[in-house]
Amino acid sequence: MKQSIALLMSVQFFVYLGFGIIIPVLPEVILQQNYSEVHVGGLLSIYALASFFTAPLWGKYSDQTGRKRLILVGLFGFSLSFWIFAFSFDSLILLYLSRLVGGLFSGALYSAVTGYASDISTEETRNKYLGLLGMSIGLGFIFGPAIGGILGDISLQLPFTVSATLTLVLMVYAQIILKEPERVGEANKRQLLPKGASSLWSYRIKYLFVFSFVVTFLLAGLEATFQLFHIERIEITPLQLGYLFLFSGLVDAVVQGGIVRRIKNGTETTWIIWSQVIAAIGLALTFFTTSLVMAGITLCIFTAGNALARTTLVALTTKESGGNYGTAAGVSYSMDNLGRIIGPLTFAWLFTQLPDTLYVISAVLSLASIALIVLFQKNSKSLRTAPVIENS
Repeated sequence: MKQSIALLMSVQFFVYLGFGIIIPVLPEVILQQNYSEVHVGGLLSIYALASFFTAPLWGKYSDQTGRKRLILVGLFGFSLSFWIFAFSFDSLILLYLSRLVGGLFSGALYSAVTGYASDISTEETRNKYLGLLGMSIGLGFIFGPAIGGILGDISLQLPFTVSATLTLVLMVYAQIILKEPERVGEANKRQLLPKGASSLWSYRIKYLFVFSFVVTFLLAGLEATFQLFHIERIEITPLQLGYLFLFSGLVDAVVQGGIVRRIKNGTETTWIIWSQVIAAIGLALTFFTTSLVMAGITLCIFTAGNALARTTLVALTTKESGGNYGTAAGVSYSMDNLGRIIGPLTFAWLFTQLPDTLYVISAVLSLASIALIVLFQKNSKSLRTAPVIENS
């Protein structure tokens, strides 16, 4: 059992490491090949788009054919996407194809791994196992850009060939270690629109869903354009960017692990409002960046605010769901994914049009999103006092 969970954690780590590893390398590839900067956003968005729309289909498929088989197929396909990208810098079509393949099979891995963890867990251990998988996702996001920057400084192809090789090794290990789990009830697979989701939108929790989109939209947009912006300002390198994202990732972890747990019940909205103010300060200060140290400071300020908003929002959404935990989590997850689809493309396009004021506009949007929390506070139609809409 422990070996299985460790392997599932490794799978989740590599999937999200693969998402982050491209961040410090992609802008360099695009600029070297003289492609338009908008393709930085496009290549990030198509990955999230493919994963978002195919994960529910993969979940249904894993119900029919088994979790282990889908995990093996997903690892093979994910590795293939890295190989294609590593040797296709001179073909924009193949770059998009590789990202499409990567997103497609990351959706397969998400569904199969989540289903596997649900199958082997009990009501008492499920939260623990899913929490460990969530931690692995977070670590992947933290170390992905750092590893991409460090290896990309040696060769732009190296991050992808190393990731592709390690994923194949993980596939072989999974073949040896994993056994098909005994199916217990229905699979815990993701849906685009969870059952009962439409009912939630008539309550004030809808403002939290839209706010969740804005928070992820800003984060994904910054990830897509931060290097492009600073290449022009301070000639930042992939290695330098990797270290900056590693440091900001540690700030993210400190905020989530050290600060959020100290928030008292009933004060969540106050903390969320201040988190957006902090994020806006980080975004606005980016306009004045003149050195690598300044770039790191602005990134960490934004990260602290964004991490505080994301984590506090999860807690508040759970409390506000009125027992509809599964449905609320599903809607929030969908809104986060939409942010990752739309954010990079929008920010990349804005960078081509308004490169100097992009982050000033972003800071204004961060502050404007506070209005959603104010509307939430003023609306008295809460699920806390309403009947449970679904069985969760």
